Amino acid sequence: MLLVIDLQTRLLPHIDGHDEVIATAGGLIETAGLYRLPILATVQYTRGLGPMDEHVAGLLTSAGTTPIEKAAFSVCRDEACRAQARQLGRDQVIVTGIEAHVCVQQTVLDLLSMGLEPIVCADAVSSRRARDREVALDRMRQAGAVVTTTEAVLFELCEVSGTPEFKQMLAVVKRIDEARARGRQDPAGVV
Repeated sequence: MLLVIDLQTRLLPHIDGHDEVIATAGGLIETAGLYRLPILATVQYTRGLGPMDEHVAGLLTSAGTTPIEKAAFSVCRDEACRAQARQLGRDQVIVTGIEAHVCVQQTVLDLLSMGLEPIVCADAVSSRRARDREVALDRMRQAGAVVTTTEAVLFELCEVSGTPEFKQMLAVVKRIDEARARGRQDPAGVV
């Protein structure tokens, strides 16, 4: 399953590399839909942090997913989120979201304690400060989470070339690369 954590409008502009996080999260959501992976999405304290990013929200709506509002930092400590995750019944959880050292890290550590396999896409998670993100990625890796990249996950989901799904997945990879290039050209721009 794919877990999309708290990609919200008021916090995103303050996130290091937020354009890349939005682009990679979008690619993960599109590919999850392509391979019919269930998606769980959350928002934290919308009154203060705002709604889900518009681009991400549109992709989630297209995938038939409505974000769940949570109060706990860890998705696993929120009863509504935990109930939906149980209903989905998956052992591997692909993770994207913010902030890496708070909600993402606490969720990943809880997923590990529940015997699940979190797969953290390093380029699809971030924090306000790059150092917090790096330390969080190290801690999650040391705790037993798989830390990899979005592109690696997309190709693992695809498994083989030459299929219609492969061609669609390549288009997703191209869109992510184009969004990254735009972000480098205009760091203040939004994907």
